[in-house]
Amino acid sequence: MARFHPLKVTDVRRETRDSVVVTLAPRDEDRALFDFTQGQYLTFRREFDGEELRRSYSICAGKDEGALRVGIKRVDGGAFSTWANENLAPGDEIEAMPPMGKFYSEINPAAGRQYLAVAAGSGITPILSIIKTVLAREPRSQFTLVYANRQISSIMFREELEDLKNLYLGRFSVLHVLKAEAQEIDLFTGRIDAGKMAALFQHWIDASALDTAFICGPEGMMLAVAASLRDHGLRDDQIKFELFASSQPGRAKARAVSREAATQGNGTAATVTLDGATRNFQMPREGETILDAAIANHMDAPYSCKAGVCSTCRCKVLEGEVEMAVNHALEDYEVRAGYVLSCQAYPVSDRVVVTYDE
Repeated sequence: MARFHPLKVTDVRRETRDSVVVTLAPRDEDRALFDFTQGQYLTFRREFDGEELRRSYSICAGKDEGALRVGIKRVDGGAFSTWANENLAPGDEIEAMPPMGKFYSEINPAAGRQYLAVAAGSGITPILSIIKTVLAREPRSQFTLVYANRQISSIMFREELEDLKNLYLGRFSVLHVLKAEAQEIDLFTGRIDAGKMAALFQHWIDASALDTAFICGPEGMMLAVAASLRDHGLRDDQIKFELFASSQPGRAKARAVSREAATQGNGTAATVTLDGATRNFQMPREGETILDAAIANHMDAPYSCKAGVCSTCRCKVLEGEVEMAVNHALEDYEVRAGYVLSCQAYPVSDRVVVTYDE
């Protein structure tokens, strides 16, 4: 089964000095594959100097726009984001996996819910897709966005957010928090931290009325916002996360273990199922993840970040035991059900059986 599919670039719009919005079109035979859910992301791949790079970017279009768009913000030293910002042009073709991710809640047209979203920087991209879709498809629901940026000029989708406020008067409100620019109300200057959230809940947001909260941004901000939401009565199942960048390096560099050692009683007998095909091989007990072992054995296992942030590489352990070094993507119930991030999963038993097909 083809995992990546070509997408035609139909438009590239400069959004801020260091970000672009890219509109993409799948082939006619792939349109059903790219029917996304609000809040999902696309994983792209491209070769740079002979090395394949994969990067994930969230879809920023609403379900009813009839378009597939992603926002790409340039990262210092980032080969893919720099190329997209400087070189990507209409008519180009780029390969992508079908939409993935669970950063959303089910839409109910009859519901009258109160939503809160807290985003920082490019964390607005999946949030924007969610906001547009919820407001259009749940006409009785209301949405509040708290959006943190360094300064006014760095606010992505600023005009689009203002248009949404005008279109959905009384149902959508935006609170901009700027780190490097003073505002008329001191509360809206600085960083989003525990103190800022406490003040927002005291003066601007009724936490007791919230049904669902979405958080997308750096890890430190997300942890502070989630803790504040819990302190104000929200349950974990009401709080949705999407981590864009972890402050952790992912994991400490593992000690390399030779494949010879894996065949001398120190290894694990691995069985991996992918796209209906099963392969058996030996792998080291230390120093190699399930994902890396599968790729080394010529399996086209899915992955994107390799840092435990996205869930592209998710698989299920059917037999044996593994340990994850980092997990920023799976919910507790998924882990209890046997799911792991294969990019972070190391075997700790003599035999391990996993599948990517469940």
